[in-house]
Amino acid sequence: MIETIYQHRSIRKFSNQPVSSDILKKILHAGTRASTTGNMQVYSLIVTIQNELKRKLWEAHFRQDMVLEAPIIITFCADYNRFVKWCKQRKANPGYDNFLSFFTGAIDALLAAQNVALAAESFSLGICYLGTTTYMAEKIIDILDLPKLVVPVTSLVIGHPNESPGLTDRLPTEGIIHYEKYSDYNAEDIDRIYADKEQLELTAELLKENNKETLAQVFTDNRYTKKDNIYFSKELLKVLNKQGFMNNE
Repeated sequence: MIETIYQHRSIRKFSNQPVSSDILKKILHAGTRASTTGNMQVYSLIVTIQNELKRKLWEAHFRQDMVLEAPIIITFCADYNRFVKWCKQRKANPGYDNFLSFFTGAIDALLAAQNVALAAESFSLGICYLGTTTYMAEKIIDILDLPKLVVPVTSLVIGHPNESPGLTDRLPTEGIIHYEKYSDYNAEDIDRIYADKEQLELTAELLKENNKETLAQVFTDNRYTKKDNIYFSKELLKVLNKQGFMNNE
């Protein structure tokens, strides 16, 4: 399994070969075995295979073709709907309509998602996370008929790869890992940690393509802008309120 982790790469092109139902069941079961807060399992997995629904999700996910190409898309949701209903049916008074509960459910959902991703890759399948899930949460809620107290957190496309991309770069472990306490970064640390990334051929291509002086500017000015971050933050907060997670009084 450790080698599977080290060889992870995002796959965005898939063959039309289906994933067997037996393998899918094993992958999904792996998701349910993830660590979970208080053994509550306050998450749900929505498995979408039907082409009509996949096309609707494709629209929601900014028309990324891998959503149509991959035979399976799984939407991972923070889900207190099931748990709250159980509490009420067992004469318990739930208090899970707040932001902390959403955050707890989101953690559970992401832990399950990573288990599913690792299981899929162990069967030589390709996966890719879709960050557009939180951007388009309201539309996905409508497409998948998600009730109150259920919010999509992330999605995975899964299938047989039709490409073999190289490994993407990662920061050196010294830039990520702290021992005992957090050690803040000085200017020299930042230069050293990001040196290899900034010297990549891909970085040179991105600078030229985006007409930028530094790689950081590609992120702040093009990929993840302040304007977009604020807009989608407001949209997500609206979704959390609509789905019943903002009773914070």
